Amino acid sequence: MPKQARAYWKGFLRLSLVSIPVEIYNAVESKSEISFRQIHKPSGRRINYEKVVPGVGKVENSDIVKGYEVDSDTYITLEPEEVDAVKLESKKTIDIAQFVDVAEIDWRYFERPYYIVPGDKIAGEGYAVIREAMRKTGKAGLAQLTIGGREWLVAIAPLDDGLVMVMLRYADELRDASDYFDEIPKTKPDKEMVDLAAELIGRKASAFDASKFEDHYATALKALIQDKLKGRRIVAYSEEERPKGSNVVDLMEALRKSVGGGKKTPAKAASKEPASKEPKRRPKAKPARRRAG
Repeated sequence: MPKQARAYWKGFLRLSLVSIPVEIYNAVESKSEISFRQIHKPSGRRINYEKVVPGVGKVENSDIVKGYEVDSDTYITLEPEEVDAVKLESKKTIDIAQFVDVAEIDWRYFERPYYIVPGDKIAGEGYAVIREAMRKTGKAGLAQLTIGGREWLVAIAPLDDGLVMVMLRYADELRDASDYFDEIPKTKPDKEMVDLAAELIGRKASAFDASKFEDHYATALKALIQDKLKGRRIVAYSEEERPKGSNVVDLMEALRKSVGGGKKTPAKAASKEPASKEPKRRPKAKPARRRAG
């Protein structure tokens, strides 16, 4: 375990009458995220914000309460002790209430991952039993965890030699998908085109490995920061004009070309240019020119 790792939560993981001490650690590296501060350019100092009320001016923190908007500019105010009264008591136990097939959990519910580790050496055996039992059955455990007065829905599943816990969203937090998919055509697509697309998917299929993908924006941003630290001035090229035209490629022909064969189908007369031509690709962005400042 990393030397500087600090437990996010400590307590017990309970399965029926089996209870083992565990610790939870954040699985996300927040240091990898680049954040900015607003700076006063002439002085180079950070900008601070004062809390003000129109017509009143600056207000003290002691005069600020929480408010819930019930109508335009109409609020129900809540005193701190009223909010505290509805906070849940922080329990030190994660009770697994239900098990479900891992594949049954809708992707929309996943929010943030955490690692669960044994709280001490004695807990190792019970921890391993729960982990292997879930791995054997292909199940994930569902539970509710109380932290900071709030109750979180979580899923627990085996990961390598340990257990991973993912905080889930509640059902009422999600928008109804039918509101966005209701205008998608209900017609059944052509079988041959589906088969060709499936073949393409099969050719590109491989085991999931997130390390194969790079956040190019973050990499470029870090390089920019380093260049600025060295006193270099950055001059960016202006964005080139996007190619124009109404060139349309026949879907069947595009699929056949993608899989590397097949008899060409007649192009659809949907534009002045031959539909069999590949659409023009947007030129790759040129790297920023660097000049010593």
